[in-house]
Amino acid sequence: MLIAARDDNGLMSVRVRFGRMVRIVRRAPQPAPLRSDWATLAKLLPYLWRYRWRVGVALLFMVGAKAANVGVPVLLKQLVDALAIKPGTPQGLAAAMLVVPVGLLVAYGLLRLTTSLFTELRELIFAKATEGTARSVSLEVFRHLHALSLRFHLERQTGGMTRDIERGTRAVHSLISFSIYSILPTLVEVTLVLGILAVKFDAAFVWITVAALVFYIAFTVTVTEWRTQFRRQMNEFDSTAHARAIDSLLNYETVKYFNNEDFETRRYDESLERLRRAALKSQSTLSLLNSGQQLIIATALVAMLYRATEGVVAGRLTLGDLVMINGFMIQLYIPLNFLGVMYREIKQALTDLDKMFGLLERHREVDDRPGAAALEVPAGVVRFDDVRFGYDAARTILHGVDFTIPAGRTVAVVGPSGAGKSTLARLLYRFYDVGGGRITIDGQDLRDVTQASLRAAIGIVPQDTVLFNDTVFYNIAYGRPGATRDEVEAAARAAHIHDFIAATPKGYDTMVGERGLKLSGGEKQRVAIARMLLKNPPILIFDEATSALDSANERAIQAELKSAAQGKTVLVIAHRLSTVVDAHEIVVLEAGRVVERGPHSELLARGGRYAQMWRLQQSGEGEGGSEAHAAEFAAAPLGGR
Repeated sequence: MLIAARDDNGLMSVRVRFGRMVRIVRRAPQPAPLRSDWATLAKLLPYLWRYRWRVGVALLFMVGAKAANVGVPVLLKQLVDALAIKPGTPQGLAAAMLVVPVGLLVAYGLLRLTTSLFTELRELIFAKATEGTARSVSLEVFRHLHALSLRFHLERQTGGMTRDIERGTRAVHSLISFSIYSILPTLVEVTLVLGILAVKFDAAFVWITVAALVFYIAFTVTVTEWRTQFRRQMNEFDSTAHARAIDSLLNYETVKYFNNEDFETRRYDESLERLRRAALKSQSTLSLLNSGQQLIIATALVAMLYRATEGVVAGRLTLGDLVMINGFMIQLYIPLNFLGVMYREIKQALTDLDKMFGLLERHREVDDRPGAAALEVPAGVVRFDDVRFGYDAARTILHGVDFTIPAGRTVAVVGPSGAGKSTLARLLYRFYDVGGGRITIDGQDLRDVTQASLRAAIGIVPQDTVLFNDTVFYNIAYGRPGATRDEVEAAARAAHIHDFIAATPKGYDTMVGERGLKLSGGEKQRVAIARMLLKNPPILIFDEATSALDSANERAIQAELKSAAQGKTVLVIAHRLSTVVDAHEIVVLEAGRVVERGPHSELLARGGRYAQMWRLQQSGEGEGGSEAHAAEFAAAPLGGR
């Protein structure tokens, strides 16, 4: 039986099922097909549709502003014609005619004011739609990224991805701004001007204008489409350079440890050099575009003014008609002069937006089933039932792991590095779905319940604690947002970190730095313990919870953890066997298989894998975590099993 699926990164996987055995074969990722501009716009429209009445009102104000703007050259014509006193006109009549333009001047001022007023009202009405749309898209992408599986986040490049999101958010503003504020108003104005030219003058003016527009738009679109490849290269190189810089700065200490500042600088400079070359190509093609546009505009203006001047000389047109035609051309070609910029920005915005929408289309490798119920934990019995799993087809991690953690009991899992111990915690949290078998809590398959309710029922102290770049209080209270200060301090006391926090100048308001780097490993681990104690869930996972602590603090915190575990279901993952001697059952994993299980005393009496590991640690040769000890442990005979 074949079951096809696609994960967060577009990897097509095929499950081949033989009875109860499942093998996952993962194919190489297929490049995502380029989405058309119209398809990208179609994905944006539903967000904008929520503000449709604002869009409608803004469009009405836009039409009003352009109508008033087109009326300005018409008034100028009337003004010039009114001032054009023909030879032979009596002096008294000429003096009377000079009074007429006062009303036209007032009307001219009112039209200019109306244009500005309608434009500002349009922007005021539409601002909420623009900002609301950008916020909705960004929020959905942010929420979706948190919903993607751990595999996606282990393989992504943070710097490049954040750059894509940043550009995508700007793209929403650019698209709306250029389309509603520039393209549509220009189209309305062109339509009005062509209508006036067709009615008041001969068709030659219309055809010259239309021909210029056609040549201008065709040239702009053709060259801009050709230039898009260079803009896309610029974006890719910019994201790569940004990702390298962020990665290097996040690993500042490692760079210093190996004296590799120059090496990192060279790598960053390689990315900047590629970006520079792409930027130069983009700029040279932009100059070509601008020059061609100016040539088309200049040719059209000369043709229109020649035709108008000829009409004035022949007596078919007045001097006011010439001024009006010139005013129309200026009003048309000033915005058209920016059409190349607008079109390029729109194309770039569509490219950036498409990339951000691409993040939204990343498939969730782990997703709630339709109608999934909330997890109920009346007792807290955790069951690993013939669990099989591999991160990829080349390396299977777990082979039919089978054990139960009874309600209110503590089960420890030990074994050499790479045996699959931490994988059990990831599967229990459902960061991944099992490849075969199942995991249940009180008989409920984890795949049948919502992930939110599952994770609300589990608390973990991870081996590698990563903190937010915020205060100590924030990081502890993260276990239960909304907790009072007294509750946070009580959790800190239980984790034996309150005295340390109180001794700092800012106390609980002390900033911990990027990823908690201002704290030592032991301090970070105690913050993680306090955070878990504050959450107080029915199921606990201790993944090397005290590995970064000294012996004195370890004994004190072990007592606190034992107290916190009373009446709770606990999974302990450990290398240091002295921390699990009190567990109700100890499960020994080797190469993803359960090779031994039982209480500490019983496993010692058997003289098998566990007993050998115990002797190694007690003799001071190691704690089972080094490669040498892991290899020795794995190679030793099984013994009295």
